[in-house]
Amino acid sequence: MAESYDVIIIGSGPGGYVAAIRAAQLGLKTAIVEREHMGGICLNWGCIPTKALLRSAEVLDHSKHLKDYGLVLEGTVKPDAKAVVGRSRAVSARLNAGVGFLMKKNKIDIIWGEAKLSKPGEIVVSKSSKPVVEPQHPLPKNVKSGEGTYTAKHIILATGARPRALPGIEPDGKLIWTYFEALKPDVLPKSLIVMGSGAIGIEFASFYRSMGVDVTVVEVMPTIMPVEDAEITAIARKQLEKRGLKIFTSAKVTKVEKGAGSITAHVETADGKVQQITADRMISAVGVQGNIENLGLEALGVKTDRGCVVADGYGKTNVAGIYAIGDVAGPPMLAHKAEHEGVVCVEKIAGLPNVHPTDKGKVPGCTYCDPQVASVGLTEAKAKELGRDIRVGRFSFAANGKAIALGEDQGMVKVIFDKKTGELLGAHMVGAEVTELIQGFVVAMNLETTEEELMHTIFPHPTVSETMKEAVLDAYGRVLNA
Repeated sequence: MAESYDVIIIGSGPGGYVAAIRAAQLGLKTAIVEREHMGGICLNWGCIPTKALLRSAEVLDHSKHLKDYGLVLEGTVKPDAKAVVGRSRAVSARLNAGVGFLMKKNKIDIIWGEAKLSKPGEIVVSKSSKPVVEPQHPLPKNVKSGEGTYTAKHIILATGARPRALPGIEPDGKLIWTYFEALKPDVLPKSLIVMGSGAIGIEFASFYRSMGVDVTVVEVMPTIMPVEDAEITAIARKQLEKRGLKIFTSAKVTKVEKGAGSITAHVETADGKVQQITADRMISAVGVQGNIENLGLEALGVKTDRGCVVADGYGKTNVAGIYAIGDVAGPPMLAHKAEHEGVVCVEKIAGLPNVHPTDKGKVPGCTYCDPQVASVGLTEAKAKELGRDIRVGRFSFAANGKAIALGEDQGMVKVIFDKKTGELLGAHMVGAEVTELIQGFVVAMNLETTEEELMHTIFPHPTVSETMKEAVLDAYGRVLNA
């Protein structure tokens, strides 16, 4: 007889494991199915290990400018690629073990294998075709079940996404990397081409440049980080190029030629000219696509669109009892969006009152390159496209005492308000630690804070956060320190 649960979640990434914990907290008998590694891509091969690499890069960059801080270092600080990668993998391993502990603490069964929907309310789990990869070895001790049939009234798909490949330029793991290979190189290449300048591409470009690699970025759109505000990305591009990155926008890789230990990319620019760029390695960072294959979705009639499962703000699909959250449910493909969707989905399933659907317009985005970029809400261009009558405020880090004291005075905060209502429509930042600052504006938007309330909020001095208030003041002609 098939073992039965209230909720079964397929995938243990940020959306899946958080949904499982919330379900258990609400008294639902819960199981989570995983085929490869607890914590999913984010914890093992994405958000967390890349931030560990970027921290090493940041420390290295600071060491090159010690004289600016009145410090003297005898000798030269050099990157040890093996040690840098080793630290990154150790960070992931620690958090990976933590997810297994949380499953045990909350009495959530871990079913190891590959799940397929056999009918609404039922899955069949077969042996995983994926090897158990580091940092997870051995398997979590609280794996209770394996291959077999399982039933649940509610089944949540949280299967995540994988790197997208362009025809003819498919990653091979040797000369053309995805983020998997880029996270743990055996040796640092001397030169690198990064195809795509979204968050993944630009973060790796920034990291490898800090490590001393000659980096070229090729982006098909007119600006780098194309989902961000154009004014912000222009500042970021200037700083990245100052660090030595070579950036081509409105350009595309039309074909590649592989050598014994190098790769040559044919790059077509906006004027139709083609130039050949040769490097030791290339990173393909042209986006990701949802893991919707081999789940039995077609047979059950679950609606999909452009490689993702179609779901509403509560995670409901068009088939009763089947839900989708996180990357597999479409953009923005961000871990924190997945976590929030998981909680919303489970609370709706449990029948809690006043559960609000996920508002994708209030999901912050962060890119951890140097300089960092962070945002929430509408860009200036999008607000105008929607016909909004707006006020725009800006404030430079160059006029902020704390930023100057830190030696981090290159940055800006930009805010966009509805002129009639004072509603905060969007906030955009570039500069040091803006990924930590953006949440202030996210909270403000979620609380429907107006410009008047923000202007009367006291920000501590001296902090970089004062740039946020000054940008608001600037939007209304009341800036004090510029």
